[in-house]
Amino acid sequence: AAGKADRLGKTEDTGKPFTIVIDPGHGGIDGGAEGVSGIAEKEITLTFATELQKKLSETGKYRVFLTRDSDVFLRLDERVRIARQHEAGLFVSVHADTIRLRGIRGATVYTVSDRASDAESAATAMRENLSDQLAGFEIEDEDHAVADILADLIRRETHSFSMRFARSLIGELSNTIELINNPHRFAGFRVLKAPDVPSVLLELGYLSN
Repeated sequence: AAGKADRLGKTEDTGKPFTIVIDPGHGGIDGGAEGVSGIAEKEITLTFATELQKKLSETGKYRVFLTRDSDVFLRLDERVRIARQHEAGLFVSVHADTIRLRGIRGATVYTVSDRASDAESAATAMRENLSDQLAGFEIEDEDHAVADILADLIRRETHSFSMRFARSLIGELSNTIELINNPHRFAGFRVLKAPDVPSVLLELGYLSN
């Protein structure tokens, strides 16, 4: 029992700084949304993510990695795999989408759910999940029963952390930028589905508006 406690203690107190992986949405052949000025979403997300990485690293409290630091295409599963390779304690995917409703402005924070909180959230997730198909990759959802059972054992705790972080992020954002109504929303973003990495998707705003 003592040996087990020692091992657990070493696991919990590694001395390593908290690791964050920031995922600039889109890239390469997949430009994402386009703003009224012609700027591509992939440029905005990379610029924002690079600046955020710099600010977080300067605190000395975090190790911060980007899924991409140039204009390259990454499949959605590759973005998640990068987070897991770095043993991320938090994964933040950054986007700046379009929306059909011209009057809506402000940021949104998403956590994953099979049931979207509203029709626009469902549509947004559907567009983002099609990124791989735009680049010619066929998407196949794996169905391994045993893996699903094991993943479910830790998914609940991961989801709980994601929810708490989403609420905290919204609280901080509300002090500085405009948010949409009910800014914490839920949708089935494939990039947020790692069962062991707490994850959120941040929509900075709507390029269409």
